[in-house]
Amino acid sequence: MATPPHPGDSPERDAFHPDLPDHDAPLPLRARLHHIRAGALDGDTAQTGGMRRFAAISGSTVGSERIWMGQTHVAPDTASSNHHHGASETAIHVVKGHPEFVFLDDSTGAPQEVRLRTAPGDYIFVPPYVPHREENPSPDEEAVVVIARSTQEAIVVNLPELYVLDEDSPAGN
Repeated sequence: MATPPHPGDSPERDAFHPDLPDHDAPLPLRARLHHIRAGALDGDTAQTGGMRRFAAISGSTVGSERIWMGQTHVAPDTASSNHHHGASETAIHVVKGHPEFVFLDDSTGAPQEVRLRTAPGDYIFVPPYVPHREENPSPDEEAVVVIARSTQEAIVVNLPELYVLDEDSPAGN
């Protein structure tokens, strides 16, 4: 006896569910699950020098309203421009390589550059408006990270330099 095809095997009807009323009618974006295949990431995103960002989950790809998720590739021996992500909270998961995340801290009274060195499996949290940059110091290995943001689109505000947030800044407490 042949095994019936799995509903997810059909690219035409990836979101089949037997309890939905009309199996042949297209579903609104917000009424179904979305499967974004690795080869279908959207490269038409905000970019920072030295990096390639690809959207998986966004308002334009799946209709999300409060989250953006994607992948970033950093070439060997490359650094991004200094930047921040506006009001968005950003979570980063290191998949490949040993990227470094750089920001300024003045908790000792004088601004100091802090460098967070990571490995596959590590996570980084970037609060809203915090200026930072990503670097890949490896001379021969690409770094790959998965990024999730609390806004539906990738906000990237490039900056001429890193600076410390003060209490009057949008993210200051």
